[in-house]
Amino acid sequence: MSNTTECIVVDYGIGNVFSVMQALRKCGVNPTLTADPDKLRKADRVILPGVGAFKNGMQGLVDNDLIEPIREFATSGKPLLGICLGMQLFGTKSLEFGEQEGLNIIPGRTERIPHLKEDGTNRTIPFIGWREIKVIQQPSFGPSILDMPLQDGAGYLVHSFQFVADKKENLLATYEYEGTTITAAIRKDNITGVQFHPEKSAKTGLRVINAFISLS
Repeated sequence: MSNTTECIVVDYGIGNVFSVMQALRKCGVNPTLTADPDKLRKADRVILPGVGAFKNGMQGLVDNDLIEPIREFATSGKPLLGICLGMQLFGTKSLEFGEQEGLNIIPGRTERIPHLKEDGTNRTIPFIGWREIKVIQQPSFGPSILDMPLQDGAGYLVHSFQFVADKKENLLATYEYEGTTITAAIRKDNITGVQFHPEKSAKTGLRVINAFISLS
């Protein structure tokens, strides 16, 4: 991976950018943290991080005039990665605190993780912790950034809401939590979203980031 490759981390006021930047540097990349739409359009690859509420995330993108630049980049064929809230923003809408429109890049919605288990007892929400990530091999996918890194590792997650893909073909990975299956990653063409935090998932997470920055 050339250190001259332009990797943009989108800065729109919604958390966890420091740890993402540090992880990229550990992988040999000197990333650029910016909210400049023109720099985003010209980048070789883009990461949309994020933690917190869906509405706040979309508002941050609106305030920085980043909605259309991200949508344009998504159609460029160049690698685009969403992390946690960033992944959820790729969807059509969210049902968090009322219905909110998303970027509509990957068809799907964000909804609350069910708080009741099948036996009627409460499921602990939010989920905070480590889980084994199960990659689903879709015939149309080809290689993904999760193929090798997750064979012997787990991802670190912190969330109360989950992405539900409209199309099975966009579901890349899942994890199990107290009797329910939750989306861990989604994909469409050059776009990948991960619910877990690779920047906080130790060596496994660094392998995921390395796989992303190695994409052509």
